[in-house]
Amino acid sequence: MTRGEHDWLDADAGPVVRPYAVTGRRSKAMPIDLVAFVQAVRDTSTGMFLLPEHVAILDRAKSPVTVAELAGHLDLALGVVRVLLDDLLQQRLITIKEPDGAGRPDERVLKAVINGLRAL
Repeated sequence: MTRGEHDWLDADAGPVVRPYAVTGRRSKAMPIDLVAFVQAVRDTSTGMFLLPEHVAILDRAKSPVTVAELAGHLDLALGVVRVLLDDLLQQRLITIKEPDGAGRPDERVLKAVINGLRAL
């Protein structure tokens, strides 16, 4: 690991900065689908203080990227990424395009699958 790459990660101890510290102890964010596309807006000038994670999201989202990809790229928990996205959305620094309902299985099909798995 090179200097500057995941400074918050200790090889033996794991993450040095816990997720709740990154989000300022916030855990509630608007529900955002894993496959929703996030894109940074062109004008990112704002008076808002941005965490390094906010900046990383804006940098990665110069072209559309899914929430799941962001979480993987940043090596952060999905809940943390959602809180950070909520911050950026409130400041109008990103846009989020939720997937349409097309292609999603019917609720009855999902319930049947869950019941089938429980029966195993």
